[in-house]
Amino acid sequence: MRIIVGVTGGIAAYKAPSIIRAFSELGHDVKVVPTQNALRFIGVATLEAISHNSVDAELFNDVENVRHIALAQEADLIVVAPATASFIARYAAGIADDLLMNVLLATKASVVIAPAMHTEMWEHKATQANIALLRSRGVKIVEPSIGRLTGDDTGVGRLAETEDIVSQALGQTSTLDFVNITVLVVAGGTREPIDSVRFIGNRSSGKQGLALADAVIARGGKVRLIAINLEQDVTRFSEVVRAETASDVEKLLPLNLEGVDLILMPAAIGDFKSAEVNPGKLHRSENGTLNITLNSNPDIIHGLATRISGMPARPLLVGFTAHASSYEWDSILDSAKAKLAAKGLDAIVANDVSDGAVFDSDNNEVLILSKASQTTSKGSKAEIANAILDFIRPQMDQGA
Repeated sequence: MRIIVGVTGGIAAYKAPSIIRAFSELGHDVKVVPTQNALRFIGVATLEAISHNSVDAELFNDVENVRHIALAQEADLIVVAPATASFIARYAAGIADDLLMNVLLATKASVVIAPAMHTEMWEHKATQANIALLRSRGVKIVEPSIGRLTGDDTGVGRLAETEDIVSQALGQTSTLDFVNITVLVVAGGTREPIDSVRFIGNRSSGKQGLALADAVIARGGKVRLIAINLEQDVTRFSEVVRAETASDVEKLLPLNLEGVDLILMPAAIGDFKSAEVNPGKLHRSENGTLNITLNSNPDIIHGLATRISGMPARPLLVGFTAHASSYEWDSILDSAKAKLAAKGLDAIVANDVSDGAVFDSDNNEVLILSKASQTTSKGSKAEIANAILDFIRPQMDQGA
């Protein structure tokens, strides 16, 4: 999606890079349009580095290409954060006196603004009247939060948290087809201890799982997240439980099934664990070798499929499988079909992780398969996430 982030001249402009980065990491093309006053608080170089696009706040540059119209027409979403009282007043009055205001008056894209100002300014009748007018025109307002403001005072007017701005903004453009649907997402990679300091792990970053969780929320759904050794900030999700090992996941799954309509399992669950965990730290032996016996972990997703098969309102179950042998897609397809049937899944997502190209990357390429149909998707992990949800949503309506 093509997103314009407008930045206006308040002290909260220093938070704009985190918002820009969040959109960018979700796979969106972000262009920044700051006001001249915003550039008093944050520099062009920073905005260009974070957005990966050039930044020019001048209205009268590149006039032969009618830049404000081009920006307005290409945008799918415009987010202004922070939005000052002055900006809100000018926007409500339709005063097109800079590039950002010209773009806003020319666009047909969804517009979201996140106000930030002192409490007295936010509560002033003029500001509240302007906010009401913008709302009546279809502008989404991300309400400011309560917290420390510039100076020694505290109150309402603090810029909303990045996660709230991003999720509410994306909700304006997404198809809200997951409203009243609860999705259990299991993301990350397990770590099986060898001794008190070492473990057997894998290279899963959890990015695809988090992209799925974000996509569910953007489409109006509710997420329950089992986070396996995730290093990313997951405070944007209201229901989070932590796990480290395959045994943890196996125990947590049945405790988190109540009210769940869909289970997404992009987690990398280790196939093996150490047969014996040394209570201390293992030391180098005299002969320089160490023998570790590995036992298989249980097939968690097959066990989960068996468990939910007897539920009155059975949730759909989507498994994920990774191949690391540079397989041809025909071979991956055959393997995915076999796992789909053997494990009792409603759908399976397969990809090739040869040479570690997918791990911790922002991009992916997958095959999505059910008993009735199949498709492929290539792009950012955010785009892959929405492709998976697009594929599985009709099955939910059919009660498959």
